[in-house]
Amino acid sequence: MKWGIRKKLIIFLMLAAVLPFGAGIIITYYETTNSINKRFVSSSHDSIEKGEEELRSYLEDVAQIATVLYRYSPFMMVLKSGISDNLSSNQAEVTRALAYLFNSRQEIEQMHLYIDKGRNSYTNYHSRISGRGEYKDIFSHPYYALFKQGNKDYSIIEPPHEIYSYNNLSVIPESEKKMVISFHNILREIPSEKFLGFLSIDVNLSKIKDIADRLYTDKEEDFYIMNENNVVIYSSDKSDIGKQNKNQWFQQIQKKKTSKKSMDWEDKEFSGVIVFEDFYIQDKKWYIAKRIPYNVLYQSARETVITNCLIGLVSLAIVLITTFFISIKITAPIKVLIANMKKVEKGIFQADFDSLGNDEIGMLGKHFKKMITTINTLIEREYKLDIENKASQLRVLRSQINPHFLYNALQSIGTLALKAKEAQVYALLMALSNIMRYSMNMREDFVPFLLEVKHVKSYLVLQKQRFEEQVEFHIHVTKEAETIQVPKMILQPIVENSFKHGFIHQDKKFLIKIEAWVEENDIVCSITDNGIGVEEQQLKRIEEIFSKKENNRGAAGRESIGLKNIYDRLQIYYNNKARMEVKSKLNAGFSVLIYIPKSLQSGVKYL
Repeated sequence: MKWGIRKKLIIFLMLAAVLPFGAGIIITYYETTNSINKRFVSSSHDSIEKGEEELRSYLEDVAQIATVLYRYSPFMMVLKSGISDNLSSNQAEVTRALAYLFNSRQEIEQMHLYIDKGRNSYTNYHSRISGRGEYKDIFSHPYYALFKQGNKDYSIIEPPHEIYSYNNLSVIPESEKKMVISFHNILREIPSEKFLGFLSIDVNLSKIKDIADRLYTDKEEDFYIMNENNVVIYSSDKSDIGKQNKNQWFQQIQKKKTSKKSMDWEDKEFSGVIVFEDFYIQDKKWYIAKRIPYNVLYQSARETVITNCLIGLVSLAIVLITTFFISIKITAPIKVLIANMKKVEKGIFQADFDSLGNDEIGMLGKHFKKMITTINTLIEREYKLDIENKASQLRVLRSQINPHFLYNALQSIGTLALKAKEAQVYALLMALSNIMRYSMNMREDFVPFLLEVKHVKSYLVLQKQRFEEQVEFHIHVTKEAETIQVPKMILQPIVENSFKHGFIHQDKKFLIKIEAWVEENDIVCSITDNGIGVEEQQLKRIEEIFSKKENNRGAAGRESIGLKNIYDRLQIYYNNKARMEVKSKLNAGFSVLIYIPKSLQSGVKYL
């Protein structure tokens, strides 16, 4: 039997594809599962360590709230002398102190103050401060009794429990009862250490939940935070919160003395990997543990194997079919590619083919088309940047009247104002001078964000002088955001737009807030006013204008042309990575939120 070239090629390609591919799948699955296991343990340790630091810091901060009272002398005098010494005045001090502490953290649900002198008791539940009540046997409370038994801590943490009324002073409806964690603090006179009373603070679990939710994947992983008595402080299974963890895997964690903080575990209820960490809260050992089942951990590896098998079968079928045509088909796409390369050599950056197939030559054709598209994009971007730069220079040249002459003239007028003891006039002239100097400076297209803020502040100072008490502004920028390079003139046009469209049609005081902070890889800037805002339909038209390349000259287009220009500049500079969001309701203000990457995209340069 004679074997033709085609049959030999088919057999050779089948063997060459099936054997290595099958071995590769087996090895890949084994290596992938090991890699996933190590990566999960490593990443989980890192996240748990960060979460542990954040949790410890939070709990210690709450425990330290009571120390604020030691710096408030009038309240300490009330503790020492008792409420009855000067009833109305002392009760006012107690009310003031409880209200202040309650508002220091939004997760506080209830506070209880006990003053040993006179055995008086007060509660603050949801900002409702109770009347005075007598607490005859304060040490009947189990956690207050711990202090009497010689506990030297200034604060004791009571694990999660359903909120209850201290001394029956708070009225807590059944519908509002929730799980809280309590911080019981003993108040002593300093330096005599004389017992003065107790302050208990009940906080809900929202903050702990926020911290915990960042450390595990819901519905895939199990998560636990437990104290020294094995009581669950927080868990992904809400029914476990406040209960003792008696599972064998947790007992095994407590016995481990090695530095390795992970283990594989299999029993009837769970089969997978457990990562854990222990840390200390008020000299008590707490634990954080995260469990992930094998079926979840290795799901991606199994899916990869199945996908690879399907791809292998399809590829084998394609090989059998395409082998019959490969000898006559292989040269055709190469000729098409060569013809297009010659067009590129002549400066014609266009490809006249849709696809050259799915093989290596086809991939080469796809990448060739991507290369042409990238070249065209870069040429268009550089052209737009050059046109924008020249247009900006032309606008400045048209309005320029010898900048040095203007600066010197303003400085002379300012000096004259100072001689006439008109400091406010001098300050306004300097603000105007700063605005002109910043606007006419064409040497820089990018500046530290702090310069943008100073520029818009000078503008607001002038508007404040013009409209007096009708205008108020607040600016807050984080230190990290101040040094990041951003394009010039992105804030002032937005603020000017607020005055033009939001302030002119209202009678109430006009408020503008400018805030900026760094969020992951972006600098985020928020400009908000309390002006008349826009209707929802008009807001949608503005958002549609952002997505269009041409400027809309309708009513919404005229009002948003400044925003559109800023948006277009950011897209050019940052290769469409920047974002701008607008929010508004009629008679409820207007808000612009800008997300700017901390660094320029490749291919973009300073002009």
